[in-house]
Amino acid sequence: MLRTLLAGTVVFGMALSASAQPPTPTQSPTPTPQKADKTADHAMTADHTFVTKAAEGGMAEVKLGQLAADKATSDDVKKFGQRMVTDHGKANDELKSLAQQKNITLPTDLNAKDKATYDRFSKLSGAAFDRAYMQHMLADHRTDVNEFKKESTSGKDPDVKAWAGKTLPTLEEHLKLAQDANKAVGTSGTKEKK
Repeated sequence: MLRTLLAGTVVFGMALSASAQPPTPTQSPTPTPQKADKTADHAMTADHTFVTKAAEGGMAEVKLGQLAADKATSDDVKKFGQRMVTDHGKANDELKSLAQQKNITLPTDLNAKDKATYDRFSKLSGAAFDRAYMQHMLADHRTDVNEFKKESTSGKDPDVKAWAGKTLPTLEEHLKLAQDANKAVGTSGTKEKK
């Protein structure tokens, strides 16, 4: 009887010990929803990055446009600068509303690169200012058009994608105006070497 009791205790103890061990997986783990969330988060982060960059660029366009409206000697450049203030000011307001809906914090001042550009242009005058400003606007709007095209076709956030698509035609028009104004100031016969 003692032997039976002892054997029962050993079996009972082994059963308890076995139940305390974590179960061994019998199949490969299923993908967790976190992987899908990370992909979605990355897509949303890309859209948020686009919004932030668009806000920075828009702010710079307005500041530089104000500078051009004041400093330019060419009427074409003055008009272009004023157009930048008007159009990018409107787009910036729309973007602020969109960013609030998406809980995206936008910058409130020029970034270091744009501030350096502004400071450099503010020291120029006459034809040198006109050429430097228009060359910058030409390069800047080429980049903007490409970025807005990309966002309007492959953005993941439907609201950001729609805003990019709605804003793109204005930027394409700005690019054409920049090309025309750049030709006008670049072929005026007063070119200076850099």
